[in-house]
Amino acid sequence: MIPDVIWVSNEKLTKFTDNSGHLTVAPELIIEVLSTSEKDIKRDRQTKLKLYSIQGVYEYWIIDRQQQLIEVYRRDQGILIKVMTLYGSDQLTSPLLPDFNCQIVDLF
Repeated sequence: MIPDVIWVSNEKLTKFTDNSGHLTVAPELIIEVLSTSEKDIKRDRQTKLKLYSIQGVYEYWIIDRQQQLIEVYRRDQGILIKVMTLYGSDQLTSPLLPDFNCQIVDLF
């Protein structure tokens, strides 16, 4: 399973890459854009969520283009938990990206 977008801090990138430049640990942030098929939606919301949780991903965003919303999951006590669902004028921020701020409506 290949994520749509990943983010890795410079610190993690320099410490956890092999000689070929491949990342050897989970990225801190993974972003998935939901597909339209029920099979793919289930995969992103269940299978990938579980996999990323097991692998140690700190934050997981699911972007739903049809509903125009973003679900944000963050690591809490060793697993990814949904902490918010953002719509319209809500602001997307992340503790991983302190200078990042984006209004949801601007993404759709």
